[in-house]
Amino acid sequence: MTTTLQLWPLILSLTILISFLDLDHPSLVYATPDDSHWLLEIKSEFIDPLGALNSWLQKTSMCTWNGITCADDKNHILSLNLSNSGLNGPISPHFSKLSFLETLDLSLNSLSGPIPPDIGNLINLKELLLFSNSISGTVPPQIALLKQLQVLRIGDNLLTGQVLQNIGVLSELRVLGLAYCNFNGSIPKEIGNLKNLMSLDLQHNSFDGVIPEEISGCTGLRNFAASNNRFGGGIPASIGLLPSLQILNLANNSLSEAIPPELSHLSNLKYLNLQGNELGGEIPVELNRLVHLEILDLSRNNLSGNITLLNTNLRNLEVLVLSENFFTGIPSNLCIRNSSLRQLFLADNNIAGGFPVQLLNCSSLHQLDLSGNTIGGALPPGIDKMQSLTDLLLNNNSFTGNIPPQIGNMSNLNTIFLFANMITGRIPPEIGKLQQLTALYLYDNQMSGSIPRELTNCSSLADLDFFGNRFSGSIPPTIGKLKNLVNLLLRQNELSGTIPSSLGYCRKLQRLVLADNKLSGSIPSTFGFLSELFLITLYNNSLSGPIPESLHHLKNLSIVNFSHNRLSGSIAPLSVSNSLTKLDLTNNSFSGSIPSTLSTNLIRLRLAHNSLTGSIPLQFSQMKQLQLLDLSFNNLTGQLGTDLSGLTSLEHFLLSNNQLSGPIPVWLGSITELGELDLSSNSFSANIPPEIGNCSKLLKLSLRSNMLSGPIPPEIGKLNLLNVLNLERNNLSGGIPPTIQQCRKLYELRLSENALSGAIPPEIGTLGELQVLLDLSFNQLSDEIPSSLGNLMKLERLNLSFNHLEGEIPTSLGKLSSLHRLNLSGNHLRGQLLSKFEGFPLTSFLGNDGLCGPPLANCSESSLRALTESQIAGIIVAIVFTSTLICLFLMYIMLRIWWNWRKVAVSCSEKGGFEGKKGGEEDWVYGEEIVKSSDHQFWNSNSMALVTSQSKQISDTTRILQFKLSAKK
Repeated sequence: MTTTLQLWPLILSLTILISFLDLDHPSLVYATPDDSHWLLEIKSEFIDPLGALNSWLQKTSMCTWNGITCADDKNHILSLNLSNSGLNGPISPHFSKLSFLETLDLSLNSLSGPIPPDIGNLINLKELLLFSNSISGTVPPQIALLKQLQVLRIGDNLLTGQVLQNIGVLSELRVLGLAYCNFNGSIPKEIGNLKNLMSLDLQHNSFDGVIPEEISGCTGLRNFAASNNRFGGGIPASIGLLPSLQILNLANNSLSEAIPPELSHLSNLKYLNLQGNELGGEIPVELNRLVHLEILDLSRNNLSGNITLLNTNLRNLEVLVLSENFFTGIPSNLCIRNSSLRQLFLADNNIAGGFPVQLLNCSSLHQLDLSGNTIGGALPPGIDKMQSLTDLLLNNNSFTGNIPPQIGNMSNLNTIFLFANMITGRIPPEIGKLQQLTALYLYDNQMSGSIPRELTNCSSLADLDFFGNRFSGSIPPTIGKLKNLVNLLLRQNELSGTIPSSLGYCRKLQRLVLADNKLSGSIPSTFGFLSELFLITLYNNSLSGPIPESLHHLKNLSIVNFSHNRLSGSIAPLSVSNSLTKLDLTNNSFSGSIPSTLSTNLIRLRLAHNSLTGSIPLQFSQMKQLQLLDLSFNNLTGQLGTDLSGLTSLEHFLLSNNQLSGPIPVWLGSITELGELDLSSNSFSANIPPEIGNCSKLLKLSLRSNMLSGPIPPEIGKLNLLNVLNLERNNLSGGIPPTIQQCRKLYELRLSENALSGAIPPEIGTLGELQVLLDLSFNQLSDEIPSSLGNLMKLERLNLSFNHLEGEIPTSLGKLSSLHRLNLSGNHLRGQLLSKFEGFPLTSFLGNDGLCGPPLANCSESSLRALTESQIAGIIVAIVFTSTLICLFLMYIMLRIWWNWRKVAVSCSEKGGFEGKKGGEEDWVYGEEIVKSSDHQFWNSNSMALVTSQSKQISDTTRILQFKLSAKK
């Protein structure tokens, strides 16, 4: 009894369960979750910021949920469409539980992560649309299990890897969209198994290899787009066997060889794009059979010869693009009456001769582009036959002559591009009839005359560019009528007179370029109305007066260049616009202080060659983007504030020719982007801070003409990109640091007019790029010239003058083949000059007592000058000693002569004759004069010319010979 009571609850539960079972359907004996259960699981894994899944509630029927299409039994779904619902998150593997699903559309969301391999369990799936998400990873091979799949669109994702290898098994496939991913690999031959394929889109991937001939098996193909990949080889002729093909896009690949004429068999083709490949040869004449063709683009290839396309056959052709090839001729019957051709682009070919007048028959043309050819001659007067033309692009050719006045009859013209030709003459006033004209580009021609007032009747004009012509006269005073003008570019002409005040009423103006003319007068105050103006350049004119105060209204001003004029007054009106990025007021007469309210967004600021006073505003430190600051040639005073260390983007810092003083701040070493630093011609004092060596990108460093003292810091060697180093005209002392050899890219080194001492470091000879100048003059350098300077093979100028250099000039300097200026004057050099130096002027070597040889005196005439002081002293002692011996010897001779003379005299007196005395006195006087003459020439310190020892020897020899002759007598 007890056992029966214990089993009773179990028996009762089974009875209740059996009562709910339909025993006629044994498959339902074991219940499983229905699709609603899995959909709620999927919902829990999605991020749904737009609430697209808010209707997915357990208490309601799933057949009423958003995006759901149910089967007839209401327990399973056939279609799930959540396209463009703003969903985030991964694709749930629970989708594989929806076994009845035929369509899954999750496109145009922000889904991420991989495609789950379990997707292959959806054996009833016919359409899978996952395009335009952020899905990554590779496509799972289980996709090949979807045998009923008809549409697979997974493009515009982050998918990678190979995807086409097993595609041939999906025999029911009609649409395959893989565009805009990172797929690679080649198209397998099995692609030909897809007999039902209608659209194949492989664009913008990294597919490579060749397009297989087997693609002809896709006999139902209508759209084949494989542009922007890496396909090579030729275009398979078998593509011509696709009778249903309407769109063929193989642009921007590496396809080569010729265009197969078999493409002419594509009788339904409407769009053919082969641009951006390496196709060669001529256009097959057979393509004229494509009677349904509407758009043909063969641009950017290597096609050549004459254009063989004839409008007589291609009656439906609307767009023909053949630019950037090597075509030479245009057929005479390209256009016919009632032609459909709207756009003809033949730019950048080799078309020569005159304007192709056969194009005047293309009355249907809206756009004609012949730019970038070598077409010359004048524009035809009948150009107005192209009445439908809206855009005429004839730029970058060789057109000459005038613009025909008939152009004013082309009432539909929107744009005229005639720039970069050789057109002359005036602008025809008839151009004022073109009420729809928005852009007129005539720059880089040779046009002249005045700008016609009628041009201001073109009320639609937005862009006007006349740069680089010879237009003269004044700017039309009625230019203010061009209310739609956005860009007015009149630079580099010969325009004169004042700037019309009416220009201020062109309130849409954004770019105003009047530079390089002969304009005078003041800047109109009406410019304050140009609220959209962001660029204005007026440089290289003769404008005068102050900047109008009204310009402070121009909040959008970004680029201003008023340099090289005669403007004066304050620059404050330009300090209001916080959009200002480039300001150049160089070479005017502006005065006053620099406003502290200048835009903190400035990238370039040039205020050089003015009369600005005061100090540099400390607010400049807030200009974090400033790359160029040029305040040179002003009257600025004070010291460089420490707060300027905030200029961390500064590349060019130019403060030369001011009255700045104090030490060079150490914070300059923190501006690591600095490429040019010029503090020359100021009153900076103290030492050069070693921190300057931290500016590792420095290319030019000029500190000349200051009052700097102390040594050149060895840290200068850390500037291994330096091209120019100029420290001349300071009070620098000590030696030249050997670390300078690390500045391997120096091509100009100036250290003159300092107090540098010691030897010239031989390491300077390792600066192989030194070319413009090596100037160490006017210092206290000593010792010999290092022979390593002979390694500076590119050096053009060398100045070592006015130092204490000694020794001989190294023979290695003779190898300096590029040297054309040399100055070694004012030193203690000696020896014979190199023959290489004969062509240099005498002044290059003056002041060196021991040098000889051309252009100085020959060494044979000045050998004493080549001797050192000790050697000269030794020679003098030797001469004195020798002279003493000679004098003693002479005294002995004279005593002997006198003794003999006495004897003769006594004898003669006895005989009554005195002839011998006269001869003896002449000999004595002659010898005495020689000695005095030689002595005077040798010791005369006032004489610039020195007597050589050879002349001394000649005098002595002459005297001795005289005595010998006398003795013989």
